[in-house]
Amino acid sequence: MGKAALTEDLSSQVSRENSPDNSVVAHLQRQVANAFLLYANYKHYHWQTYGPLFRDVHLLFDEMASDVLKTLDELAERIRMIGQDPVYLPRDLERHAGVKPGSGARSLRAMVEEAQANLLGVIKDMRAAAREADNQDDPGTVDLFSKTVQIHEKHEWFLREILKKNDGLVT
Repeated sequence: MGKAALTEDLSSQVSRENSPDNSVVAHLQRQVANAFLLYANYKHYHWQTYGPLFRDVHLLFDEMASDVLKTLDELAERIRMIGQDPVYLPRDLERHAGVKPGSGARSLRAMVEEAQANLLGVIKDMRAAAREADNQDDPGTVDLFSKTVQIHEKHEWFLREILKKNDGLVT
């Protein structure tokens, strides 16, 4: 077998099982959609922040938006790497995502609670996705999910601590 044929054979082996309906691809698509919606929600919360913790929470949501935006590209490129196209259209994002768009202007506490609830769902989904990728012998996707879930876990921890201490948030 020639070098070109060997390369083509290896390439098809790597992506052959990654059809659009493959569970690993579906998990990756869900996380791309989640990242888009988390980013939009974080920016919305950032713009809507007010009150005694304004500066800290305003900056926290902006930092969280920046962090999640970086993960979006990695997730989308992983989908391309394994032979599929990432979701990007708004109608497809909402259909694939577990995260819901922010519910509008409201109390700072409600925004923090909504962000935390979304993160808990993403963390749960991403852990399941890592297990599925491992079951399908896809170490690259397992590694990506493992790194990315840690970002979300850190964000959830920050929000949980704000809520636990009731640090001046309007109830």
